[in-house]
Amino acid sequence: MRYPHQIHPALVPGVSIEDQKVRYRVDKPILGVVGLLIIAFVAWGVLRPMQVFDYSTIALNWVMLNLGWIFTTLAAGLMFFLLGLAVSRYGKIPLGLDGEEAEYSTISWVAMLFGAGIGIGIIFFGPYEPMSHYLSPRPGAYEPASDEAVLGALAQSALHWGIGAWAIYAVVGLAVAYVSYRRGRVPLMSSILAPLMGGARPDSWQCRLIDGLAIIATLFGTAASLGIGALQIAAGVEVVSSWSAEGNALALGIIVLLTIGTIISAVSGVARGIRWLSNINLVLAVFIAVFFFVVGPTAFLANMLPAVIIEYVGQMPDMLSANMGEGEAMQKYLSTWTTFYWAWWVSWAPFVGVFTAKISRGRTIRQFIFGVLFIPSAIIVTAFTILGGTSIWLQRAHSSVAPDNTAASLPAPEQIFFVVLDQLPGAHIIAPLVMVMLAVFFITTADSASLVNSQLSQQGNPTPNRLITAFWALCMAGIAVVILLAGGQNALQGLQNFITVTALPFAVIIVGMCVALVRELRNDPFVIRGDFERQAVANAVREGVQSYGDNFRLSVAETPADHELAAGADFDSAAEENTQWYQRTDEDGNPVDFDYETNRYVE
Repeated sequence: MRYPHQIHPALVPGVSIEDQKVRYRVDKPILGVVGLLIIAFVAWGVLRPMQVFDYSTIALNWVMLNLGWIFTTLAAGLMFFLLGLAVSRYGKIPLGLDGEEAEYSTISWVAMLFGAGIGIGIIFFGPYEPMSHYLSPRPGAYEPASDEAVLGALAQSALHWGIGAWAIYAVVGLAVAYVSYRRGRVPLMSSILAPLMGGARPDSWQCRLIDGLAIIATLFGTAASLGIGALQIAAGVEVVSSWSAEGNALALGIIVLLTIGTIISAVSGVARGIRWLSNINLVLAVFIAVFFFVVGPTAFLANMLPAVIIEYVGQMPDMLSANMGEGEAMQKYLSTWTTFYWAWWVSWAPFVGVFTAKISRGRTIRQFIFGVLFIPSAIIVTAFTILGGTSIWLQRAHSSVAPDNTAASLPAPEQIFFVVLDQLPGAHIIAPLVMVMLAVFFITTADSASLVNSQLSQQGNPTPNRLITAFWALCMAGIAVVILLAGGQNALQGLQNFITVTALPFAVIIVGMCVALVRELRNDPFVIRGDFERQAVANAVREGVQSYGDNFRLSVAETPADHELAAGADFDSAAEENTQWYQRTDEDGNPVDFDYETNRYVE
C-alpha cells in the first residue's frame, strides 16, 4: 500500500480530533510538578510576601532590560504574520474537514468574539489607563495634560488593548484549531509544536515541559485579572456602603467568596447557568457603555471615536518603536505599560486561544484571522474611548479626577471607575450593577481558565475531571492572594512582576508555534491540490497553444512521472511529511486501517 488508507495526500479531507482513537488520562507528572510548584509559591508568598515581591522585582527588571524586546517583537511581528497568512493562498484553508460548515452562524460567532473582548480589564483599566497616559505620557510623546495628550492617551491605550493583543491570541487559537480540527491532534500546546520535535509523544518530557509552561503562564495571567477584579469590587463596596477595610483585607475576602462560587461551578457542572450569566453580563456591559456615552460628554465622545482609530493607526510605528534603550524614563514607562501588556496577553494566550479555536471550527483561516483581529479590537477600543474619554473630559472640565492635574493625585487605580461614575447621574444605580458584573466575570473567567488548564493536564481531554479543574481554580485564587499580599498598596506592581517573568518562556513557545504552523500549512491537502491545479493548467495551456493554436481543450490523462508535463513531477506524494499525519492509530498509537469513503475504521 503506497499511501496510508490508500488515499493520496491531496485527497485527504482532513482529520478531526473527535474521529481519532484517543485514550485520555490524567498526566500525573504535569499535575504533580506544576501543582507542587504553585503550592510552594503560594506558601512562600503567604509567609514571606515582601521577600517574594523583592525577588520578583529583581527578576522583572532583568527580564525587561535584557529580554523585553522579545515581547515587543512578538506583538509587532505577529500582526503582520497573521495578515500575511490571511491574504496568502493559505487563507482559504478550512479549520475543519473539507466541505464542513461553520459550527456557528456568523452572527453567533461575532457575538461570541464580542464576549471574548469583554472582561474585568475593561472596567478596571478603561477610565484609569487613558487618564494615566493623559497626565503622565510616554516620554517624548506629548506634553502632559495638553490638547494633544487627549487623543494621544486614547491611542496609546488602543495600542495596548487592540490588534497587537489579539494577534497574540489569534496565533495560538489558529494553531489549536488547525491541529485539532484539520490534523486530528489533541488540543495541547505541545501538539502544535509536534512537527518541530520529530513527532515526540504527548508523554515525552519535551511535550510536558511545553504544556506545563502554558499552565503556569495561564495561572499567573488569569490570577492577575482575578486580583484586580477583587480590588475593584472591594472599592465598589466601599463606595456604596461607605465601609472601609484595612489594606486589601476586603479584596482577599472577596477572592475567597468568589473562588468558592467558582469551585461550586466547576464540580457541579452548572456550566449552562454560568454561560447564561455571561450572556446577561454582555448585555450589562453594553448597557454601561451606552450609559456613559449618553449621560456623559456625548458630542466629545462621538468626535473622539473615529479620531482615536486614525491616531492609533498613524502613531502605531512610533508607539511600537519605543524601547528599553531610550533611557531610564522610557524603561520605567514600558515596564509599567507596553511591555507588561504584551507579557500579560502572552500569559492569556492559551486560555483565549483555546476558546477562539472552539467557536471558529469550519471557518477558513482568512475568516478566522480577520474576525479575531478586528472584531474584539474594535469593541475594546470603543469601550476605552468611551470610558477613558469620559474621565479625561471630566478632568479637563472640572479637575475632578486628579485634583492637582498630575498623575500623583490620581486615586488608586481600582477606585477611578467609581470616582468617574460618581460624577454622572444615576451612579447609585450603576455602581451595584458594575459590582455584579465584576463578580460574574471573576467566576466565569476563573471557571473557563481552570477548565483549559485541566485539559492541558489531562492530555487534552474535552471533558476533564472536575476535581482537577477545581484544584486549578484554587491555585489561581492562591496566586491572586499572593499578588495582593506581596504588592500591598501597590498591588499592580506585584501583578506586573509575576506576569512578565512567568510569561517569558511561553513567548518563545509562540514563536515556535508560528514556525510549526507554516511548516504544516505548506503540505495541507488544500495547498497540495492547489499546486497540482496551477501546474497542470499551466502545462496544459502551454502544450495546447503549441500544438493546436487558439482552439483546444483540456483533458486528464496519465503521464509518466519523468515527463515534463506531469503536474506532480516535482512532488513526492509518498514522502513521510505528506502522509504520516493522516495515518490513523489506536489508543496506544499503533497504526490501524481506515476507510475514507465511509469515514469508518476497518475492523
